[in-house]
Amino acid sequence: MKRVQLNPSFNPSLMCITESWSRALAKVVLTLLGFLLWGAAVALVLGGAFVILTYRSYGVFFQNRFFLVPGWLAIMAALLLVPTGALAICAPVKNSRHHQGTLMYFLLVLLCLEASSTIMTHVYCVKAGHQLKNSMDHFFRQYNRTAPHYRSNRAVDVIHKQLKCCGINNYTDWMAALPTHLQAGHVFAPESCCKEAYLDCRGDVSQPEKLFKEGCLQKLEGRLHFVMGYMAWCCMVVVWLEMLAALSNGILMKEQPFQDFQILDSAAFS
Repeated sequence: MKRVQLNPSFNPSLMCITESWSRALAKVVLTLLGFLLWGAAVALVLGGAFVILTYRSYGVFFQNRFFLVPGWLAIMAALLLVPTGALAICAPVKNSRHHQGTLMYFLLVLLCLEASSTIMTHVYCVKAGHQLKNSMDHFFRQYNRTAPHYRSNRAVDVIHKQLKCCGINNYTDWMAALPTHLQAGHVFAPESCCKEAYLDCRGDVSQPEKLFKEGCLQKLEGRLHFVMGYMAWCCMVVVWLEMLAALSNGILMKEQPFQDFQILDSAAFS
């Protein structure tokens, strides 16, 4: 029978101390990450809700309904982050293999959701930016002051009032709409272009101080880029938190094997 010789420099106690320190650090980090994941869930809910509300307010100018998909994916990820954060807090305390395995599974699903949301957010932001100019040009050209209940009128008036803008590029765009907006020798923009401080404003372009100066295209594009940028940064931060949580959870799982192998006594089977 061969005798196993240990290296004289091998120190079992030092190895145990090192493992205990790494395990303790992993527990602290994982618990902290659990609370951070709850905070990230709130941020994702806000981002997803902002995307959905933006589409509901200005959806008539977006030709693709898939603009809503990143928002719903963010809300789904936020809902899943709540039990994931709870598992990240409970797993170091209970030292349960079932909790650790479930946590790792949730983290994997969340990584897939957030990667999809980030990619789709970028793709749809680029597509929506190209489509906005054409769709806004269509609705603004169909605007008719004599038909206040016309669909194009409602869409244009809403975006004027909510974004405090006038025209596509600026208020002078309505000068190109002659003779539709020509009355008594004056060019009139929609009354929704008027600033709230001027109650006597009728949309006369010759009185630009009473009208909103900025165009709606620039403001809507700015809001779109803000929403999508917020979503992208939220997803990137959450992905990093999840990777750290997976690493910490992996350390705990590595140092707590499922079952220790033991040599069975042959006398017990005789």
